[in-house]
Amino acid sequence: MKFARLLDGKKETYGIVKGDRVASREEIVYSTGVPLPTRLGGFLFEGWLAEVNDRLDGLEYERGLSEYGIMAPIAEPPKIFCLAFNYADHAQDQDRSPPDEPVIVMKPRTALCGNGDDIVMPPFVKELDYEVELALIIGKRCRDVDVIGAKEAIFGYTILNDVSARDIQFRDGQFTRAKGLDTFAPCGPWITSADEVQDPGRLKMTTKVNGRARQDSSTSKMHIKPFEIVSKLSSSMTLEKGDIISTGTPSGVALNNPDSEYLAAGDEIEMEIEGLGVLRNTVRGTRE
Repeated sequence: MKFARLLDGKKETYGIVKGDRVASREEIVYSTGVPLPTRLGGFLFEGWLAEVNDRLDGLEYERGLSEYGIMAPIAEPPKIFCLAFNYADHAQDQDRSPPDEPVIVMKPRTALCGNGDDIVMPPFVKELDYEVELALIIGKRCRDVDVIGAKEAIFGYTILNDVSARDIQFRDGQFTRAKGLDTFAPCGPWITSADEVQDPGRLKMTTKVNGRARQDSSTSKMHIKPFEIVSKLSSSMTLEKGDIISTGTPSGVALNNPDSEYLAAGDEIEMEIEGLGVLRNTVRGTRE
């Protein structure tokens, strides 16, 4: 199933997406008679989905997806991890080898934005870059899990654009500010449950900017694979329900690439990962 966090007018809600139709929280409540929580995170991670799961076949998907705004699927994740150098070709573009242990950057949750939202480029950023990434959504609290336990801990998958201000990155000598600015983590458009993704390590992934292909690759090129990433991270810290783990990007970003350009105000970015939908955002500049 695909679960979206939605904006209905000015009211936040959520629903199950099927094609271009939605079974909203309100429809699910009416159909099942179960008084569901108002937030998607509570529905997914606190037992409510399991409560109604065997009663969802009768849903009619009464409304069109286009009637809603689509928000970042997790409102307040405890942690947002982004892996660096996890694709050999992207690492080699920076004269590095992919490491055997996760090299992580933490993004603040204030960086999140949803499908259709603007990526806001502050005036002090001159080299704005894009990175399509497969993101894992943790569905159960875990610590020191093996690869099998890691697979069971993943609730589902989504797309994350690890937006990066390269000039800030190299000026600071580290990544946190360059990747942590507001709107620098577009995410979505929804969460696809793990049972619908046969092999997260073999998904086609693309980025287009203004209709032109920039990244065209596959998650098969990851160095540390998804379940192994979760296992390795859990050996260092407790993973919590709603954590987002973004697994790195392949080559094709603007950094060190003579065939690509950094983003500018007005650029339209379209990222797609096989089976997970399309994440669309537009860059908006701010005045000096």
